[in-house]
Formats: sequence, structure tokens, C-alpha cells
Amino acid sequence: MAEPARYGAADFRRRVTERLLPDRGAAVGDHSINPEIADLFHGIPRRPAAVLVPVVAREPEATVILTTRTDTLSSHAGQIAFPGGRIDPEDEGPVAAALREAREEIGLDPAFVETLALGPDYLSGSGFHVAPVLALVRPGFRLHPNPHEVQDVFEVPLGFLMDAANHRKASRVWQGATRHFFEMPYGERYIWGLTAGILRALYERLYQDEPAEVAG
Repeated sequence: MAEPARYGAADFRRRVTERLLPDRGAAVGDHSINPEIADLFHGIPRRPAAVLVPVVAREPEATVILTTRTDTLSSHAGQIAFPGGRIDPEDEGPVAAALREAREEIGLDPAFVETLALGPDYLSGSGFHVAPVLALVRPGFRLHPNPHEVQDVFEVPLGFLMDAANHRKASRVWQGATRHFFEMPYGERYIWGLTAGILRALYERLYQDEPAEVAG
């Protein structure tokens, strides 16, 4: 029997089962690439949040649904993001929150979604403790983006996002100090910050079979 395609849905499911379900590992975040701020970073009060990492089971290569947030939102305005948001008191955990947010933001019907596992938690510089909910999405869905929250919805090949050659290490001066982060430009779209950080963490856990390569 032929091996599943490296960036296909079946292979993604296998990797999640073998590498994340036994132990999803310690939380990662902005401090992972900026270790000098680790002590200060861990002292930031945090709000629990969840995002859905929706991997669409397209053939022969899966894709990942991403959104562009509107410029009017109070946090991460205008950035490329996964569907997601704060975990509300009525949510039964991060999975329920991620599915609810995906339905509210882009109209993704949960009937098309199979949740697989939680990825490593991500601690953001904006004060969120984010649980990434990894899921496979069956093709055939129709999306209805909420214009108040979502400017655009698009799909990116999983192989592009899980290729270290597309992960660039960049830096900016923030509050008088240099902060490093990952960026993953995709055509005219600029994936960076929390979203790129989560994708990088998933690459390291699921696809990093060789030593990490980071483009300068």
C-alpha cells in the first residue's frame, strides 16, 4: 500500500495521533523566540482563548483556512488569523469555543469539522492564553464570513505552511527593545505574529524530521 501523501489529510491525522495525542507539550509563545523576556512574559495576566486550525481534506494536498480580520477589531486588527476568540463561561472548553467562533466568524458548519487534538498552548504578547484546536474539515462546506469581524477568508496549502523554507525570522523594535518573530509571506498576504507562531510550533511538533531551517 502506498504511503499517504506527506501533506495530505491522512498523513496529517497520523502525525497528530502519533506526535500530539500522547503529549502536546509545554506552552510556547513569543517568549520561545525571545527567551530574554521569559520571566517578564510569564507574569502577564492572561485571558483564555481558543482558535480552530481547520485543515481541509483536499486531494492530493490539504489546505488550511485562514482569515483576515477587519481593521475595526479591538485586538489583532487587520492581521491574518485562525477563526477563534475568547473562551466564554458558557463554552464547554476550548474545543466548543473554537467551533462556536468558527461558526460565528466564517459560518463554518461544525457538521463538516472533525476535531483531532489540541496543539501546544500559545502565550501571546497581547495577553491571551490560546489553545489551538486541530481539526480536519470535510470539503463541501460553504462559508459566510461575518463582515464585522472578517475581511477575507482564504486557504493556504498545508505544504507551504509546514515547509521551514517559508518561515522567515524577522524583528521589530517594540517599546524600546528588539523583538523577534516568525513571518510567512504568501503571495500578497502577510502571515506573522500569533498565527505564524502557532504554525511554527505545529511544524516543529509534526513535520520537523530534520534540524530546523530558518530563512534569514
